Amino acid sequence: MPRLRLERLTFAYADAAPILDGADLTLDPGYTGLVGENGAGKSTLLALVAGALEPSSGAVRVEPGGARVVLCPQRVDDPGPDALALAAREDGEARRLRDALHLEPADLARWATCSPGERKRWQLGAALAAGPDVLLLDEPTNHVDEAARALLLDALRRFRGLGVVVSHDRALLEALTSTTLRLHRGEARLYRGAYGVARAAWEAETAAAWDARAAAQDARRRAERRLDDARRARAAAERSRSGRGRDPRDRDARGMPAKNLAGWAEDRLGRQVGVLRREAARAAEAVPVAAVEKAIGRSVFAGFERAPRPWPLALARPLLQVDGRPLLRGVEVRLGRADRVRLAGPNGAGKTTLLVALLEASALPPEKVLVLPQELAPGEARRALEAVRRLPPEVRGRVLSIVAALGSDPERLLASLEPSPGEARKLLLALGLGRHAWALVLDEPTNHLDLPTVERLEATLAAYPGALLLVTHDDAFAARCTTSTWRIVSGRVER
Repeated sequence: MPRLRLERLTFAYADAAPILDGADLTLDPGYTGLVGENGAGKSTLLALVAGALEPSSGAVRVEPGGARVVLCPQRVDDPGPDALALAAREDGEARRLRDALHLEPADLARWATCSPGERKRWQLGAALAAGPDVLLLDEPTNHVDEAARALLLDALRRFRGLGVVVSHDRALLEALTSTTLRLHRGEARLYRGAYGVARAAWEAETAAAWDARAAAQDARRRAERRLDDARRARAAAERSRSGRGRDPRDRDARGMPAKNLAGWAEDRLGRQVGVLRREAARAAEAVPVAAVEKAIGRSVFAGFERAPRPWPLALARPLLQVDGRPLLRGVEVRLGRADRVRLAGPNGAGKTTLLVALLEASALPPEKVLVLPQELAPGEARRALEAVRRLPPEVRGRVLSIVAALGSDPERLLASLEPSPGEARKLLLALGLGRHAWALVLDEPTNHLDLPTVERLEATLAAYPGALLLVTHDDAFAARCTTSTWRIVSGRVER
């Protein structure tokens, strides 16, 4: 059975701080979830295991020697030779894989028009057909609808080797993984259990670290108060002795022992305070940086005014078409000014078409509706950055407060030339929320976001008092953020 060993593994890009610093652990057969903030090194670690990158020091060892490692990256731009080979094979295993994943060899001839779900199914089928001992998956369910996700999960469960999964899909991690590898500030820690159990464990560690820090600070403060008392006692003894020293007839030597006793107590307490200060500093350093997180405060939405009309978004159309092809019939939907609705349906059912028609029909002022598409257009991230810089100070402060709550450094973001895809999405979300938009229309808002940021976004949207229309394949995210569902079934919108 395959095993993966990281032996004092360290990796850094150029002169940057190490992304991985002395990672030392062993992964056994079965699936391990790989989690961490954007930039923590998840994709880098997959590339190191796949042999696409060389460690700065230490080693990655896959046992037994000669074991086959296959990496499925996030992007699937072309089918690749393994997919072409799977399409051409006629043996029983190839047929089983194609049937299980609903793959048609003719799909490869129309690759440019294949949906993200179709491409992911071909990528995974090709990877499994290659007979890997170690399977590395980077966001396998990105852009994948419910039906395709179920097929992928079923195929992955049949794999009997060692798998490592990077994903912000909590349901996938819970269904598939039995251990969790967390990357945080250069450290790699392995936890038993899927994401939910592992997260509870590191949150308990964080809480214990905070308790230890508070206890150490309390002990230091008590010792400092005792030291102050000892100093005052010594000063009083010194004043008493000095007063007696002016009377040459005073033979009473009791002042000297008092001074000596006070001085001894001061010295002893001084040493104790020094020890406790060092202990408090060590306890403070042990508190994970991630624990010091900014939450969305009520002040961010203070003075929020909902849309003046009861239905900010409304559409009544007998027919919606795309390129002359009927797509949706009998459309009649309304989104109330405090409604929180999920729009669900398979890829290609017409979700994006409905969103576009709904926005056009409603004609809200641009600054009062936030529209976040699945993928940002070229230059949109830079334009969002410029928009934030031009905001009045009060609004800019709200926006940057939300950026911080979503896990990014506002100052660093403002100083950047162009944000990364994940940070650009945070910036656009913060713009809409900070401007007190009447409605949010979000199409797969968790794309390009790491799992901790997804959870922060859930909390942020939960505090938002306006209208929300959400398209997402993440059931857990939808359950936290919405209260009702519009579902597209057979060309109609069911509510």
